[in-house]
Amino acid sequence: MNISLPQPTITPISQPFWDYIQEKKFYLQCCQDCHKWVFYPRAHCPDCFGSDLKWQAASGNGKLTTWSVVHRAGHPAWQERAPYVVGIVELEEGPSLLTHLLIDEQDLYYQLPVEINFQSINGFLLPFFQEKGVRV
Repeated sequence: MNISLPQPTITPISQPFWDYIQEKKFYLQCCQDCHKWVFYPRAHCPDCFGSDLKWQAASGNGKLTTWSVVHRAGHPAWQERAPYVVGIVELEEGPSLLTHLLIDEQDLYYQLPVEINFQSINGFLLPFFQEKGVRV
């Protein structure tokens, strides 16, 4: 039995984020009222509740704040790739995101500098993260 990997749920609000990812570009929303960066994509700023959010190029850099090694995947299609590492990356711009990490478990540490690495899964690009300056 061949189970394909699930793709992200894309909404009208998150569509630009995924469109940029497919171009290997990392864009986030930035509130034009309070100048805070926003992730995950939303209709209103979670800090000031302003609705003037613009898509702007982000650095794709951050620091690892926590991680977990997944041995038993939540979706059957990911099980053949287990074990794999997921973590929370605090982006230079401020927001944090949950992501797959392309880093060996023994090389992980708190505040590890990381950078984005676009990975194709079933022909769809996803934002994974790797150790900064180390090519995977």
